[in-house]
Amino acid sequence: MNDIYGKDDATTIAIIGAGFSGTLLAVNLLNQTDARVILIERLPERVGRGVAYSTKESNHLLNVRASNMSAFPDDPDHFVTWLTERGAGTAHEFVSRQKYGDYLSETLTACRKSCGDRLQILHDEAVSVVERDHDALLHLATGEQIVADRVVLSLGNLPPHDPVSNLRRVVSADRYIADPWSYTLGQNLGAEDQVLIIGTGLTAVDVILRLVSNGYQGKIIAMSRRGLRPHRHVEGLPRPTPVLSKPAPTLSGVSQWLRQKSREQDWRLSVDSIRPITQMIWSSLDIRTRKRFLRHARPFWDVHRHRIAPAIADQIDELVAQGRLEFCGGKPQQFDEHPDKVVVHWRPRGSASIEQMDVAQIINCTGPQGDVLRSEDRHIVQMLADGHIRPDALRLGIDADGYGYVIRRDGRPSRHIMAVGPMTRSSLWEVVAVPDIRSQVSSLARRIGNCHWVGGEGL
Repeated sequence: MNDIYGKDDATTIAIIGAGFSGTLLAVNLLNQTDARVILIERLPERVGRGVAYSTKESNHLLNVRASNMSAFPDDPDHFVTWLTERGAGTAHEFVSRQKYGDYLSETLTACRKSCGDRLQILHDEAVSVVERDHDALLHLATGEQIVADRVVLSLGNLPPHDPVSNLRRVVSADRYIADPWSYTLGQNLGAEDQVLIIGTGLTAVDVILRLVSNGYQGKIIAMSRRGLRPHRHVEGLPRPTPVLSKPAPTLSGVSQWLRQKSREQDWRLSVDSIRPITQMIWSSLDIRTRKRFLRHARPFWDVHRHRIAPAIADQIDELVAQGRLEFCGGKPQQFDEHPDKVVVHWRPRGSASIEQMDVAQIINCTGPQGDVLRSEDRHIVQMLADGHIRPDALRLGIDADGYGYVIRRDGRPSRHIMAVGPMTRSSLWEVVAVPDIRSQVSSLARRIGNCHWVGGEGL
């Protein structure tokens, strides 16, 4: 008979995914409640790190200074103290993501030691979940089962979708890299080869640096519809003055306010000043306005909001100056693979004509996506089939209510299944960066604790 974990005298919380969101939720639950936590992650190397912080590249830096990267909203100096004790950095530095992964991993390890057997980490994969009257039964790939009071989906970001639907069918796997995080970049490429990166955001920046650090000497072309690239952080700016109330009643009014403020001060201060209320602004928008923002304004918001460290920006600028890197606006239309190359037919932005380029490899850097209907993850596919979850109206992730409970296919909130992290961006929008997620998981842990205290039924 298969082992069944959970459901003893203590409340049992099963967390699927042990990246940043899942790890911090586990730590907060153990610190704030008497719950027993089961953390499930199929890839051991990603426990406490996830994809972003399991990188081995020393030149992959955080996009935020260390002073704002504490894992705990009520202890803002936690990460800086960790760095200082190890002589590993200062509050104003953009330290490596690998180092931040070490910090998260050690935080989880310390919590595990202090909480004893209340934390269990399983290197396994969730296959399906069955909701029952008073709990949920979670089935794992190994055949084991977990009975839990709550199952929390901490799935992080989904892998990028193919930018052209038939790309995998017409281009072989060694020439089209669908997932850059699961592939050793730069291998079998020479200085005469040309690489096309589809996407020009943060993922593209990471991949460019990986290619160069792996010895690739050829040219890189980074293409997106608008050709926008992330802006840099600037040293020496004062702290932004937080805006604590909505500056205008409409989205266009907020945009006008931002433009006006940016004429009075550095635009970075204007963007950062509304960080405390971006979730409030998003929640006040109707679905039509949210769709309009995603269609027209999102690319511009992303490159201004999600900036890169000055040292990284310097490397990118140098590659551009050397002619080894080019950013361009355009859209691929067709791909023809030949024995020694792939011919890419593409339309430059603002042009009706089709141009061609020869490349040795194509790398998908369109960034994380959230449309669960296009996911190949078998647990997501099964939960959709069983009606436990549904996509949100914007196809940004999983539909969930204001308390964190997922919305079932029939429109009712689940009683035992919750979601946390980037997959809840449809209701919160700003829930992909450390400051936003650490607040979300801390609040969720408190709600779960309070729910158990009053009897475990609802919130």
